[in-house]
Amino acid sequence: MRHLKFAAGFLLAAVLSGSGGTLAQRVAREVAAIGPKLVETRRDFHMHPELSNREERTARVIAARLKELGFDEIRTGVSRHGIVALLKGGKPGPVVAVRADMDALPIDDPSPAPYRSRNPGVKHACGHDVHMAVALGTAEVLSRMRAEVPGAVKFLFQPAEEGAPEGESSGAARMIAEGALENPRPAAIFGLHANPALEAGRIGYSPAAMLASSDTFTLRVTGRGVHAAWPHEGIDPIAVSAQVITALQTIASRRVDPVEPVVLTIGSIRGGNRSNIIAGAVEMQGTLRTHSEAVRERVLSLVKHIAEGVAAANGAVAEVRWSERSNPVTRNDTALVEATLPAMRRAIGAENVVLLAPVMGAEDFSYFQREIPGFFYWLGVRNQAKGITGALHTPEFDADEASLPVGVTVMTSVVLDFLERNARR
Repeated sequence: MRHLKFAAGFLLAAVLSGSGGTLAQRVAREVAAIGPKLVETRRDFHMHPELSNREERTARVIAARLKELGFDEIRTGVSRHGIVALLKGGKPGPVVAVRADMDALPIDDPSPAPYRSRNPGVKHACGHDVHMAVALGTAEVLSRMRAEVPGAVKFLFQPAEEGAPEGESSGAARMIAEGALENPRPAAIFGLHANPALEAGRIGYSPAAMLASSDTFTLRVTGRGVHAAWPHEGIDPIAVSAQVITALQTIASRRVDPVEPVVLTIGSIRGGNRSNIIAGAVEMQGTLRTHSEAVRERVLSLVKHIAEGVAAANGAVAEVRWSERSNPVTRNDTALVEATLPAMRRAIGAENVVLLAPVMGAEDFSYFQREIPGFFYWLGVRNQAKGITGALHTPEFDADEASLPVGVTVMTSVVLDFLERNARR
């Protein structure tokens, strides 16, 4: 635990040497006091991962902890296993929200660590165990400081961020539909995500677009199957599909402004069953990623137009079906970012708060940002010296636990800063 003691000491020193004042010093002391509990909490979640819409144990653990902390309201069963909990401060003021996701991925955990997953084929390979530990740590620090909190903090523990199983709904959109942002309605929402490319001890941010939209589609090309020796009597959907795929790649290179990021990928293609039979149909699946809602809408239309046109030119029929499980662009509220950055810099030092370019991954935190101003940022979890470098969504992913007190310090600081600034208005 030596590195955790060092991290807590670093944070306290950073705060005492800055201009944060007594409240910031109090935050640092409270975070240092719960350091061992943060590790215990994160490891418990890591050892007991649960897939999307199956977060039953996870939800029980979180609800029990919030009850111990004396939360004023705890609503369970939101969007299946989600939790909405409210902590009322001792002073009047606005309401702000903190969101953490709960689900794990269908990935094996080969780690020799004592806290490796005990659920075969399931692992917290995207850092949601870290997110929950940070949120619960923030909840504990704020509960200890309740008398000094001007307003209220709503905590949203969200299931199924990775995507509900086929035929099920869940995640951020369903939480919103079930009233997670109402009674009371927060003025803003904060969230974070573990980043294995960023060193532990650092926070990364993007002032506007941070993550891409994500849309998945199925593209079916129907031709007419015949014996391969008489291709002129049929319509070969494999040959047509090759033309469709090539034509789709011109969307990014020729149909969209080249300064706009667009990723259009065909990830799977299936068709045919023998070398001497021309198939009757081919089915492809793909994904679209953009950083602009306008570009997204344009490409959605172009995929359908191009696929149908190329197929028709060859006597085939193309059908494009877009999945309902899509995410908008994760776009931070620029004014909220600018207002929040000073608090982040005071909390861990300006040199540890770094500007990062947007990436093409996606997050359904974006649904909350459609409703209220939101700021989603990166929590560094990498430690090259310890070999903690595995990428998200891989069996090798892990997180340097020295990031936990950093995450709690920053989240607590930005929440208190928001409440204090807006309580004075």
